[in-house]
Amino acid sequence: MPKARTLFFIAPKQVEIREVTLPALKENEVLVEVNCSAISAGTEMLVYRGQFPRLTDVHDNLSSDLKYPLAYGYACVGKVVNAGKSVQGEWQNKAVFGFQPHTSHFITTTESLLPIPLLLKPETASFLPSMETAVNLVQDGAPLLGERVLVLGQGIIGLLSASLLLEFPLAALITADHFELRRAALDVEGAVAGAHTSLDSSRANFRKQAAAVFKSGSDLTLELSGSPAALNDAIALTAFSGRVVIGSWYGEKRAEIDLGGGFHRSRIKLISSQVSTISAELSTRWNKARRFEIAWEALKRIKPEKWITHRFPLDQAGHAYQLLDENPQEAIQVLLEYPS
Repeated sequence: MPKARTLFFIAPKQVEIREVTLPALKENEVLVEVNCSAISAGTEMLVYRGQFPRLTDVHDNLSSDLKYPLAYGYACVGKVVNAGKSVQGEWQNKAVFGFQPHTSHFITTTESLLPIPLLLKPETASFLPSMETAVNLVQDGAPLLGERVLVLGQGIIGLLSASLLLEFPLAALITADHFELRRAALDVEGAVAGAHTSLDSSRANFRKQAAAVFKSGSDLTLELSGSPAALNDAIALTAFSGRVVIGSWYGEKRAEIDLGGGFHRSRIKLISSQVSTISAELSTRWNKARRFEIAWEALKRIKPEKWITHRFPLDQAGHAYQLLDENPQEAIQVLLEYPS
């Protein structure tokens, strides 16, 4: 029987690598050997810290009963190294993406895999879930020509979303984050001259600075910081009848939200956005396959591998999570690698 080395979250701030015996390969299944997998600094840190609610999470392969020990993750890139009798030969040695926990090998059906486009690097392909999320966020926000847009949070999801927004003819785009490394990461080459401003959202005068850029507030705000308290900034900086798209998953984190001031008369729309579904307005024309096509093309254009700040072998995964937990200001994207 083939074996896999799989990362498990066993308690808050504790991970371990376990050897798992995989089942026998069925006729319609393939065995995938993983090259690399990307850590989600947002969702996975809630699992690492034990801040997750007992709810179905972002991708369908996860049970609704979240509890330790838990194998978790959803960004594995590898190649097919063995295939069942009924699997077409073209799958052998094919580079593939799978929404799987961090593991050296996994067995699945070809219907659950996405072939990686030719010439796309494995490390670039590991950003697919994040790019699909960014595409979904921008589609839900539906930016218009000449709008003023604010993106709170410049982790990977924020950076990818802002990169897509820079392709629109916006009047202004403000990105904001606590950490200097992330504020400086966005590539604005080719953007409308003077359209982008990066601000430190931890400063006491952050709202004043943002208001000075927008003057009348933002037409569209994306809240991607992972902090529920940031919703107060989003509401305060969004114009009358504007939209706030909430893409953060807060888990069990709570904050006091001020809805008792100007919000009551503002007609601001608060929009919950999550990648596992497609909005009703788009669902008659869009499906997951079409959205993946857009995400692959966006990965080719944006080349997000430039934001990989750290690489760890699977055996050192504990150090990777410790880094993201204790020194998030030093990291953007962290990758786990699986030496052959």
